[in-house]
Amino acid sequence: MKAAAVTLQLPEGKRLAVNIGVDFDAHATWMGTFGQTSPGFLSRGEYDALVGLPRVLEALRGHNVVGNFFTPTHTMATFPQAFESVLESGHEISAHGCWHEPIMKITQDDERRLLALQIKQHEQIVGKAPRGYRSPAWDFTDQTLSLLEEFGFEWDSSLMGRDFEPYRPRPVTLDYENGNSFGDPSSLLEFPVSWYLDDWPATEHIPGVSTGFESPRAIYERWKAHIDFAYARVPNALVSITIHPQAIGRPHNLLMFEELLDYIAGLEGVWFTNLSALLPHWTD
Repeated sequence: MKAAAVTLQLPEGKRLAVNIGVDFDAHATWMGTFGQTSPGFLSRGEYDALVGLPRVLEALRGHNVVGNFFTPTHTMATFPQAFESVLESGHEISAHGCWHEPIMKITQDDERRLLALQIKQHEQIVGKAPRGYRSPAWDFTDQTLSLLEEFGFEWDSSLMGRDFEPYRPRPVTLDYENGNSFGDPSSLLEFPVSWYLDDWPATEHIPGVSTGFESPRAIYERWKAHIDFAYARVPNALVSITIHPQAIGRPHNLLMFEELLDYIAGLEGVWFTNLSALLPHWTD
């Protein structure tokens, strides 16, 4: 089956859309993805909320950047004052799990139950249901796409089938001997992510998992290359950069990030935007 055509037409005078997606995980990423609950790991989540977050909010505010905060509802409940500062900032609040649960490792029933629970908690705390979702695993189970459709999500930002173009994700039926086949395009619009545009793998030291000591200059050059490529070669492109306050909020990384924002803001026709604002500019 042929994939649906992709068409993103930015507003007049805009040449490149840039989304800063902030994964505000706090304790949840350590409890969920990594299964770590020691005081040492939890203290890194506390740093996220109490030190990294204010720095990130100030940097974004100083550059007039409006983006998305992908926030587990566990974070909202554990650090209510910190999350209130996010609400006051005007960024879009998007779903990112209940407790950053590793959906690839839990049962199908638990995946459904926790998706319903996070929507309920999101409505209670934020005041409305989330329009978009980012998987805590940056991956889907066989049922995730259909669950997101069933629960009324309009878009997702977890998959990697493109780099600069939104698209309609399709379920895949595996056939090792004759080739895989694709199902119908989803009603959800996919805003793709990339590990290359994520601060976490490059900066977070996790013993036995990753060193996390990459030079901020190397990160800057990689991210700038994506911006330059999209700006010069991809009409109506979207570049989605993912940051975590506990990672990008460290002084050496924050200075690099502020330099990058300065560079992007200096390009004519750049639009810093949240992802839901792109929906009216999409046709297929």
